[in-house]
Amino acid sequence: MLTPSWAPEDETKPAPMPLRLLQSFVNTWEGDSGVDLLADAEAGPPRWLQEAGLLRGSEVDLVRVRAIREGIRALLVANSGDSDLEPPDVGFLRGLAEGVRLQPVVLDDDTVDLRPAETEGLSSLAATLLLIIRDAQRDGTWGRLKACRNPDCHWAFYDRSHAGHGAWCDMAVCGNRIKNRNLRTRRSAGSDAKN
Repeated sequence: MLTPSWAPEDETKPAPMPLRLLQSFVNTWEGDSGVDLLADAEAGPPRWLQEAGLLRGSEVDLVRVRAIREGIRALLVANSGDSDLEPPDVGFLRGLAEGVRLQPVVLDDDTVDLRPAETEGLSSLAATLLLIIRDAQRDGTWGRLKACRNPDCHWAFYDRSHAGHGAWCDMAVCGNRIKNRNLRTRRSAGSDAKN
């Protein structure tokens, strides 16, 4: 499979398209390195948004774009079974969704689809991502897109395991970190009980 230019090179568990666009959008922030491809850029809008086709036009509110990203990440944390969503986690997404306008279109194969009514700006970006989520929920792939259960990571990954119970973006890295952390906690609790 050809990797799109906008997809992170180290995305080891890629989702099928178009869900991969959403996955890569969430992975524009990397917990281990702190790299944020959507950080404020004095030179203009982040190149990642342009390459991924999510930015049409030249104006973008990066604070709100990052809020969309973190709202989607909260949904992926919930998909991982790691937490219960509280309203503030996705409140911004809900509010944004209320203002999104969609337009039905008849495609070349005579099927009807929905597209963002606005062609540029934050509303277009949000509508595109929300439609990807809606389609993935309908086709059953949404539950397999998860956030790593390592709270220091939360990298988005596509769970291809047979049972669909994958928990880590990378077992050798995040899985081992959490297992070692839990082991140290148990040992510490055991030694405290003896004293």
